[in-house]
Amino acid sequence: MNFFIRFLLSGLVLLLIDWLFDSISIDSYGSALIAVFMLWIVNFFVKPILHLLTFPITILTFGLFSFVINALTFTLASLLVSGFEVTSFWGALVGSILLGFAQSWLEKKE
Repeated sequence: MNFFIRFLLSGLVLLLIDWLFDSISIDSYGSALIAVFMLWIVNFFVKPILHLLTFPITILTFGLFSFVINALTFTLASLLVSGFEVTSFWGALVGSILLGFAQSWLEKKE
């Protein structure tokens, strides 16, 4: 599957996650696309640094702290994009997990 199509479908998945959970709100499809792009940027630059800084905690929790890092990057992206708002940690956690599953599934369809 083409990168551009995966990008567009990820925006639709983010809108679906918005529809499912009250703690995540997205104003429009354009905001969802900007949020997906910002998530990719944050995951590329910030997430490796967070993994490095929290490596001891990640080891002690057998890798489960990685879910917390995913929720933090999801929340950080919501702070950087107007029109994309996450109001609770649990919404960020579930939203990041669902978006990750969807993006993995879309990548496997390639």
